[in-house]
Amino acid sequence: MFFCQNCGFESSKWMGQCPGCRQWNTFVEEQVVTGSISKGIKKTQREEENRPWSLSEISLEEEDRLSTGMQELDRVLGGGLVRGSLTLVGGDPGIGKSTLLLQVCRNLSLDEKEVLYVSGEESLKQIKIRANRIGEFNGYLKLLCENSLGTVEEVMRRTKPDVVVIDSIQTMFHESISSAPGSVSQVREATGVLLQLAKGLNISIFIVGHVTKEGTVAGPRVLEHMVDTVLYFEGDRHASYRILRGVKNRFGSTDEIGVFEMASEGLKEVHNPSEFMLSGKPEGESGSIVVCSMEGTRPMLLEIQALVCHSSFGIPRRQTIGTDFNRVNLLIAVLEKRVGLTLGNCDAYVNIAGGIRIQEPAVDLGIALALASSFKNKPIDDKTIAIGEVGLSGEVRGVSMIQARVQEAKKLGFTTCIVPSVNRDAVKNMDGIKIIGVKSVGEAIGIL
Repeated sequence: MFFCQNCGFESSKWMGQCPGCRQWNTFVEEQVVTGSISKGIKKTQREEENRPWSLSEISLEEEDRLSTGMQELDRVLGGGLVRGSLTLVGGDPGIGKSTLLLQVCRNLSLDEKEVLYVSGEESLKQIKIRANRIGEFNGYLKLLCENSLGTVEEVMRRTKPDVVVIDSIQTMFHESISSAPGSVSQVREATGVLLQLAKGLNISIFIVGHVTKEGTVAGPRVLEHMVDTVLYFEGDRHASYRILRGVKNRFGSTDEIGVFEMASEGLKEVHNPSEFMLSGKPEGESGSIVVCSMEGTRPMLLEIQALVCHSSFGIPRRQTIGTDFNRVNLLIAVLEKRVGLTLGNCDAYVNIAGGIRIQEPAVDLGIALALASSFKNKPIDDKTIAIGEVGLSGEVRGVSMIQARVQEAKKLGFTTCIVPSVNRDAVKNMDGIKIIGVKSVGEAIGIL
């Protein structure tokens, strides 16, 4: 059979373009073993007779979740690591996936939980070097350097640890499949075996997955469908911060993010990302304003920078970093049509400082005000924050969770907050910060 290396599409013959994902030259030939080669899960003491259960018969206890010892990771997981769950962690090479999971293993082992770290990429001495940089470990953490999935399964059944880390799934291979490790067949079968082990033995398993150049997990798409939780580790390798984002979570929300800072001794949690993102903000400069974006239930303050200058070419240049390019073009058109700013012969550059990407519409007002500030070369007060979505007619529309956003701005010392007029009544009892409600972009520019 021929398999697409990008999405796992199966075909009896080779094709130049995959009908599933429309990618070119992704089909490879692999031998197919008829029938399932996965071993059935034997009954354990935790399993009961196979019969249907009603929801009232199922009891939930607090110990069904394990704390990883890292509040930021627990937040993304939905309150902790669920027993018997399968979690996939993806990210660019060198972003810190193995470091994060080794720190989690250290915290769980210090909490007297049996942890098994399986590495198919590093030797025991290499893991020891990285572990010495992180801190002290105890005897509850066991290391295993093995690529054979059959050996790993045998060790897991014999030792029955509480948590297992597989680093990485692309290095695991099953002896019954002739294709190379990392191929579609190997990744799919290895994940299926680990899924049975997690559910049958009630073991929480972390899987490290390599990513493609597009940033998605390498291998068949069915890999993300099989696991319970998919976490992506994001961030610029040249920057100090890392963002852990959940894109799938059967046991919690997918809107939460965790913020970490890469240090010499490993990853450190950033409990106040707003203060971290605003460090180094210039004072008294035009084209700069602070906005508030919601990541799940967490408000995050970010600096938006805009630079507008006269174009030397017939076609003005537009460039964005960290936000949607088409959205910025829309806001430039609104400023020109509704406010009267002649931006048609000007280059415009918009950047969200810190390298973070934001798609939320609540930052529209901040982008528009930053563009107007740079065009007029008039700075905005450093203690002013803007929140609101902008429509095509220039109106400022309401946003959600306005109370939490203003509260975060007040906590960091901001004295003026420009909000949509429809949200003005929701924050009227906020002391220590001046709330200004606006109905249009032109009104907001006039106030500033």
